[in-house]
Amino acid sequence: MGDVIHALPVASAIYAAWPQTKVTWIVDPRWAPLLEGNPAVSSLCHFPRGSFKGVAGLAKAVVWYRDLDCLCPEVCVDLQGLLRSALMARFSRAKRVVGLSDAREGASFFFDHLVPVVNNEHAVQRYLRSLPALGIPFPSEPSWVLPEGEPPSGCVMPEEAVVLHPFARGAGKSMDEAAVYAFFNAFRSISNKPLVVVGEGAGFSLPQGVLDLTGKTTLLQLIWILRRSSFVASVDSGPMHLASALARPLLSIHTWSDPRLVGPYGAGAWIWQGGGIRLRDPNEPPWPEVPFTAAASAEIGRFVAKNC
Repeated sequence: MGDVIHALPVASAIYAAWPQTKVTWIVDPRWAPLLEGNPAVSSLCHFPRGSFKGVAGLAKAVVWYRDLDCLCPEVCVDLQGLLRSALMARFSRAKRVVGLSDAREGASFFFDHLVPVVNNEHAVQRYLRSLPALGIPFPSEPSWVLPEGEPPSGCVMPEEAVVLHPFARGAGKSMDEAAVYAFFNAFRSISNKPLVVVGEGAGFSLPQGVLDLTGKTTLLQLIWILRRSSFVASVDSGPMHLASALARPLLSIHTWSDPRLVGPYGAGAWIWQGGGIRLRDPNEPPWPEVPFTAAASAEIGRFVAKNC
């Protein structure tokens, strides 16, 4: 999800410069709703990653990659920079393939034009550096176009609700039960605003008094919820980047990831990293890594309550 969100400003810049250009986006079907209704994206090509497992999956992958030759674009921009995305670019029969210099897994071998990137630069900035290679100026401000979303069925979203997203797939990024309860208790000691918890699911009971939407929302419903939030507190994850792209008041929790590279992009976002809360500063090196504890979670809960 984060990769798609980081790449959206590239599509917006292409559309602003060349509104008649037809852009096809190869995307995991899980994240395709992020691109719905976007005028910069003419069509989607679904990459059914989950169906390419095992021997039978390998055969399906060969057929899928082979069928990409029907795309035949003038140029293919590989922003992900992995072997599979570079192979997609080549199998599409693109007349020119543009990729970033920090591509991995040998992907750069398949590029016609290698775009130099800057170390310790946010993913959004790295992706935007591909634009001059297309003859498009680097935009002064990135632009995100996202769908309006849709309300969750059978649920009334409280006004001025604070949204907590405590779960991430990356090891060591999620909040555990003690941290979630510490956040809730500290938040509730200061604020009576409604608290909504979203995400894939905790595996433990959430505190009484929260609106538990874990495992109950689609991606479009999550967008709808975030748009109506008064503040979002989230671990480093796709939904955090979604809240940042929607310009919501935000605090992002970084246990080991570098907020300069993968933190919230927008100005005014807060981060917890290295044992303290501060405004995200892309020019400031990360603080030394420290364990994320229930006490740190309580500090975040008080901060959110005072600023939501």
